[in-house]
Amino acid sequence: MRVRIPRRSLHIQLTLLYAVPFLISGVVLLSISLLGTKQAIPAGSAADPSGVPGDGGHLDRQVTTSAWAVIGMVMVSLLLGWFVAGRFLRPLRTITAAAREISASDLHRRLGRTGLHDEFTDLAETLDDLFQRLQAAFESQRHFVANASHELRTPLTAERTVLQVALADPKATAETLRSACHEVLALSDQQERLIEALLTLALGEQDLQLHTPLDVAGTAAEVVVARQQDAARRGIRMHTALDRAPATGDPDLIERLVVNLVDNAVRHNAPGGWVEISTTSTATGGVIRVSNTGPVVPPDELDALFQPFRQVGNRRTRHPDGHGHGLGLAIVRAIAQTHGATLDAQTRPAGGLDIEIEFPG
Repeated sequence: MRVRIPRRSLHIQLTLLYAVPFLISGVVLLSISLLGTKQAIPAGSAADPSGVPGDGGHLDRQVTTSAWAVIGMVMVSLLLGWFVAGRFLRPLRTITAAAREISASDLHRRLGRTGLHDEFTDLAETLDDLFQRLQAAFESQRHFVANASHELRTPLTAERTVLQVALADPKATAETLRSACHEVLALSDQQERLIEALLTLALGEQDLQLHTPLDVAGTAAEVVVARQQDAARRGIRMHTALDRAPATGDPDLIERLVVNLVDNAVRHNAPGGWVEISTTSTATGGVIRVSNTGPVVPPDELDALFQPFRQVGNRRTRHPDGHGHGLGLAIVRAIAQTHGATLDAQTRPAGGLDIEIEFPG
């Protein structure tokens, strides 16, 4: 059984910190005074042979007076220490009480300045920055959850509608029922892709577990081969320049990053457009660069493309063919961050994007 030691408050600790030095100084000064008095008394004069007190009685009275003075000094130093510590800790109590109220009820509030520009003001400003980041994180989480629930609910609602229509049709034939089943399967595939994208995003935002050396060029080559047919069907030309690009990390996550980069470049393109995928090495690691033609993206809305389910202008980031859910570039950014990679994205004046990711080796 562990014995819990009562916690000493900072007020008491500061009181002792103020009072003890004063007490020690007073005792030392009184000791020096008494020592000087004792040395000044002639030898053999502590008491008269007749029993009449002499200088020794004076010394006893001085010792008694000094003891009372020390006791009084202890009381005064404790009171002064308690008062000074209380005044010193008053801004800290204010910050603590306000921080508890803010964290429990309203993250929109801020502490503001506490008075003079001192360490307590620095603490309040630091907490205000923390509350601002927490507020942004919570709002982003609420936005993400709301959009994710909407995206997950949409195919479920569509599936139910298709089944209800098929079952309510009194003239339904095997062919119409088979068509309804195919439509339900397509919606299920769409939902499965969304769930897989959400899981990939969650994994990308976790701490990296694997640190395996790999070549991003090999991963990019496999992805390009797998996506070549889809690009040709859309009328998109794919160009590659794949040189060695060393990196260290989770091979599966890096593959998902490259897949989402290429898929985004192909699906958000224009008929007759092109996609360029290149890899190269640097002094510190490897770089992959994906450029594509496509719709014009205003520079001030570029960051929205890397947010889950975010809109660019009045258009959803998901593609009308149902394959995109507005998570592709959000996954790219999450995986890049967890690998310590640098992501640089630029809009093309004629339309499309240039995205470059530099991995540490």
